[in-house]
Amino acid sequence: MDWWTNVLEGSSSRGHYPGRHGEDRYWDEPRQSVDDLLNFDNEEIEYAIALSLSEEDQKGKKVIEEDNESEQSEEYHKPHQPEEDVTAQLEEDEQLAKAIQESLSLESPPRAQYDGGNLVPPYPFSSGYRICAGCNTEIGHGQFLSCMGGVWHPDCFCCNACNLPITDYEFSMSGNRPYHKSCYRKQHHPRCDVCNKFIPTNSAGLIEYRAHPFWLQKYCPSHERDMTPRCCSCERMEPTDTRYISLDDGRKLCLECLDSAIMDTHECQPLYFEIREFYEGLNMKVEQEIPLLLVERPALNEAMEGEKNGHHHLPETRGLCLSEEQTVTTVLRRPRIGAGYRFIDIRTEPYRLSRRCEVTAILILYGLPRLLTGSILAHEMMHAWLRLKGYPNLRPEVEEGICQVLAHMWLDSEIYSSSGGEGASSSSSSSSPSSSSSTSSKKGPRSDFEKKLGEFFKHQIESDTSPAYGEGFRIGNQAVLKYGLRRTLDHIQMTGTFPV
Repeated sequence: MDWWTNVLEGSSSRGHYPGRHGEDRYWDEPRQSVDDLLNFDNEEIEYAIALSLSEEDQKGKKVIEEDNESEQSEEYHKPHQPEEDVTAQLEEDEQLAKAIQESLSLESPPRAQYDGGNLVPPYPFSSGYRICAGCNTEIGHGQFLSCMGGVWHPDCFCCNACNLPITDYEFSMSGNRPYHKSCYRKQHHPRCDVCNKFIPTNSAGLIEYRAHPFWLQKYCPSHERDMTPRCCSCERMEPTDTRYISLDDGRKLCLECLDSAIMDTHECQPLYFEIREFYEGLNMKVEQEIPLLLVERPALNEAMEGEKNGHHHLPETRGLCLSEEQTVTTVLRRPRIGAGYRFIDIRTEPYRLSRRCEVTAILILYGLPRLLTGSILAHEMMHAWLRLKGYPNLRPEVEEGICQVLAHMWLDSEIYSSSGGEGASSSSSSSSPSSSSSTSSKKGPRSDFEKKLGEFFKHQIESDTSPAYGEGFRIGNQAVLKYGLRRTLDHIQMTGTFPV
């Protein structure tokens, strides 16, 4: 099954986070510095000084202008005003200009102007009249910030996450909202669902992560190389703050899947009877009593090596329909959980299989959830039905394809009946209402996770990429939807192919 790779890119524009899956994801974390805005403050100071001098000039104060051509100066003053008064007035103007400059000093929070990633001119104002973009009151001649296309009181320019004033010289933007850089990272930077750390950037400076196509579990690419365990049922990676159960054959099982797991042969018998009733409801009753055994992984692999017929879904085989006489080690008693979250005290016994018909036994891997165990059993039961009904040796994509169709139909009927439906859905329209309703009623109501797990197992069958199990299922399912299950099986028996 393919996992998605996602890449997030940083830039100087506003951040965004697309929700489409299966596409590259780009992560923007813009920053804005006040150093780019110093020119604007200097111009404002000069304007205030010039305005003050211009007003005094109108009253008759002395102004000295440089004439580049004559290199001479001229004096303009009122005849009745003494020269020492003019000098005193100029000193007073200089002190006023100095006071204005000190009041606009940058020893204050950052003055960053930002609008859609571009610097923009400030709000227009005249002779010190400014309106705060936060509280809509006059700012006056005190400290202020000029950013995001407006002017602000320092206490009014607040982070959208923590609502505290932004006093850093750099801040981040998301859409039209400012953030502290630390708050922006906590709220928007993706975290790994396995190690719970911020997903690091790669060598190109991009945030790259993997995502499971069904569960959408995000994780660092390094976890695919550091032997982080996956659940053998749902395929989710084991988080660092959660312990998975260790089976004695090397597999790991998450606690949610463990809740409905079937652990020994005796425990599986009720489910086996339900599958037989499901086939009977399809007018495909299996007459012979076929032994069903739950086994460990080594025993299943050993039995597979001794089987001459059949097709096996490598690298992980979880079920097998035997036609040869063998001695198989079966799980006789449910193990218990011991130290280190490991199963211990598992009890097994050898089981001698004698050939009384074309099928000697059905083997299923132990420790899998009920819905997964049932879908595997429905698949292997179809292998048995084909052999017992005298179907010829079929090509892998035909035999495995129609077996996957039956597994998918059983899952569909289980999920649909547990949701309160009165009949089967489109892909299992050939089953009877009685068979689909009886399967779930014996187990009781299911948890939300178990319903989600059933959808995942259906997704696995539908998205399988192998020629036999994947493409074979899709061709077979289309034939059943178009012609019905019975006509499809008759066509397979006569021609060895699916009807088109």
